[in-house]
This record gives sequence, structure tokens and C-alpha cells, in this order.
Amino acid sequence: MSSSPADQCSILIVDDMEENLIAFEAVLGPLHEHLVRARSGEEALKAMLRQEFAVVLLDVRMPGMDGFETAANIKRLDQTKDVPVILVTGAEAGADYAYRGYAIGAADFITKPIDPWVLRTKVNVFLDLHRKTRQLAMRGTAGDTDRLAEITERLAQIELLLRNRPGAESAGLADRIAAVERSVDSLLPGPTG
Repeated sequence: MSSSPADQCSILIVDDMEENLIAFEAVLGPLHEHLVRARSGEEALKAMLRQEFAVVLLDVRMPGMDGFETAANIKRLDQTKDVPVILVTGAEAGADYAYRGYAIGAADFITKPIDPWVLRTKVNVFLDLHRKTRQLAMRGTAGDTDRLAEITERLAQIELLLRNRPGAESAGLADRIAAVERSVDSLLPGPTG
């Protein structure tokens, strides 16, 4: 499945070994997404603070900050806590790896040697979820803006009708509606008319 540049997502690949990074890139290349490399947990955290990622592939065994500690730090930060993390482990990983990973918030596990089809399928699930979440957020914002603009327009019409009616009561009500109209109008993004 190929994505357009506007629809393209970023995937963070974290591994201290160059050959593993190359293998991930080869497997994920057909997805036509933006792949970002990190060679340590520290480098991964810096990358995540600089840009948005749809999913993180994180090697468990790395010198310094290992995958578990890196994942725990990712899940602690407000900016990155919702990014799904797939932990990548060696075949010798025990059941305690899964327990530790899920306990710190990992979304999934994949074992080396990696089955390319399984990895692409799992990553695609998170890419689709990320795109849908982004679409919903954009629709919600646009829908809210449209609705506020509609409310402002209706308030302006009501205010005009009241100002055209004789009587002090109508004028007072029109003034209150004008105040509400200004309040709603101030909620709209950008310059208002």
C-alpha cells in the first residue's frame, strides 16, 4: 500500500547494530513511509521530541539505555506516550520479556529473525490507526470551526431582527446577543470579520 506525501507517516527504527537497521529498512521500504533511524535509546528519545511518529520499532538489547528503559521513557512523556512501541527481541527472549514489555506499555513484540510479512502487517496496522486518528482530529477541528461560524451567523441574524423591532426590551436583548456573538466569534481561528 503506497501513501501520498501528505498522507505519509514516520516510523522510528531503533537498533544499535547497522545490519539490523538496514534489514528493517529493506523490509519496511515497500510501505513507502518515512523511515528514521536511531542507534541508541537516547537518540530515539531526541528524535521523538523533534517529530511525530506513527510507530516505533525498538530493539530490546542495546548498550546504555536498553529497549525497556527507552520504552518506559517514551511512555512517561506526554508528547510521546500514545505512540505505539513494538519491541524487537532475540529468539532467546523469555516470557519475562513479554511481561516487562507489556507492563511498561509496549503495544507488541516481534522476534528475530524477523518474518518480513509479519513485520509489515503489524506496522501497517499502526500506520492505519495513526492515519485514522489524524483524520478524526482534523475533521473534529474543521467541524467545530464550521459549527461556530454557523452559530455566529445565526446570532448576527437574530441580533439584526431584534434591532429592527421597536422597544427597549428588544434593544437590550439585541445587545446581549451581540455580546454572545462576539464571544463565539472569538473562538474561531484566524482573523474574524
